[in-house]
Amino acid sequence: VQLQACGGGLVQAGGSLRLSCAISGGTFSSGSMAWFRQAPGKERDFVAAIRLMGNYAYYADSVKGRFTISRDRAKNTLYLQMNSLEPEDTAVYYCAASSSTILSTIRIERAYANWGQGTLVTVSS
Repeated sequence: VQLQACGGGLVQAGGSLRLSCAISGGTFSSGSMAWFRQAPGKERDFVAAIRLMGNYAYYADSVKGRFTISRDRAKNTLYLQMNSLEPEDTAVYYCAASSSTILSTIRIERAYANWGQGTLVTVSS
């Protein structure tokens, strides 16, 4: 199974972007899918995740209320709608999939075995 992220770009502070993650070669019916991001010179951090059974969503405190994760089963695609973007949101964004159904692992990078290639989001001030 392959994940292909796209939708990044340059946007002014306060603007919006929607990232997409297309899934090919199979589907994920259980576990979770997530977005992580890595800012220049920093470690990769959790952004948002969605449980594939029930569509429950989880967010990092820094993006709660501004970002929305969702999925379209028919299109086999994961999305991240990002509003009210801030310069601190500048990073490479990665989508990922995990087969784990253990809720405590949903924010943990090493729980995700499948990763997309990343898409760059740059927010100017």
